[in-house]
Amino acid sequence: MILRLLTFPFRYTFGKLKKVVGKLDKIKIEPLYAFGNEDCIYVKGRVIEAYKQSKPSHKKNSLQNIVAALRRYAGSSVPDAKVEVTYFGQKKALYSDEEGIISCEFHTVCQETSEVHRVRFSLVEEEGLVSEKSMSSLKVQQFSKNHPIGVISDIDDTVLISHATDIGKKLWLSVSKNAFTRRPFPGVSGFYRELTENGKHPIFYVSSSDWNLYDLIKDFLAFRKIPAGPILLQDLHLSLKNIWKSGGGSHQHKLEKIKMLLDMYPGMRFFLIGDSGQHDPELYGEVIREYPERIKSVYIRKVSDGKEEGRTKLIEELKKIGESPQMVFVKNTQEAIKHAKQHEFIPS
Repeated sequence: MILRLLTFPFRYTFGKLKKVVGKLDKIKIEPLYAFGNEDCIYVKGRVIEAYKQSKPSHKKNSLQNIVAALRRYAGSSVPDAKVEVTYFGQKKALYSDEEGIISCEFHTVCQETSEVHRVRFSLVEEEGLVSEKSMSSLKVQQFSKNHPIGVISDIDDTVLISHATDIGKKLWLSVSKNAFTRRPFPGVSGFYRELTENGKHPIFYVSSSDWNLYDLIKDFLAFRKIPAGPILLQDLHLSLKNIWKSGGGSHQHKLEKIKMLLDMYPGMRFFLIGDSGQHDPELYGEVIREYPERIKSVYIRKVSDGKEEGRTKLIEELKKIGESPQMVFVKNTQEAIKHAKQHEFIPS
């Protein structure tokens, strides 16, 4: 029934579809992240069609949330849009790709990471004029390369209950709930606040979800008072026809992004947090082998998927690595908190 509902609009032309889901003939820039170290700032944004999207609410029913999901996936990305990105007087002109994505790097002008700076985005009109109506900005999250502690966390079934190993349940949650009605795992907010010392240490979210879910994830973290940080999602072309693929794939991009963070902050030691349902133990195991002294601890929430025996062998292999951390499999966040207190990662 859900798949039939999602594919139904494709019987119409794209123009009619846009009318059905309330699209407007305007475009806007959605800033995604701006973060880096003393030397370099990485910036990413997305050009999308502006549309009337109501704010998430506990009062929204399943049908209203399904309509919101249709809006989110109904061809909102705008390719070939010219965007001017500005940081500390440095300007770059970019064109959005087929997903509407723009990305670039800037040399850091100010070495003081405690100062607050912003990256500004503007659409450039055909005449070469910058459109003031389309301007948006994003705070730069800048951390020292030698900052001592960082956290890298998966999202689906680690922070956000997603049932990622059950396509039916996963799809229903994706379209029938919103940022206020999706549920976190109990205790995650407090645990992450303890690990980051209430924002003193950075946290990065790395997920196989696609950029169409960025606003939902950002609003979810804010509503549930889970520490904010750069959200690194997957560049993957998804639409109503293949929405069920969101969060899937080889997950290789997660490994690439984690390695990028480790290289960007060479003096930082990380906590890695994930679940056993979508290859996190194997990915994190590879990270430990390549960066054996850079990982403080790994917390994996156990999901019954029939691969437990193989992962027991993985843990035994990791124990042989010089100063490898413990890869801790936990039933819930409370067990992770208990372990972190025992090892004085967080106060007792």
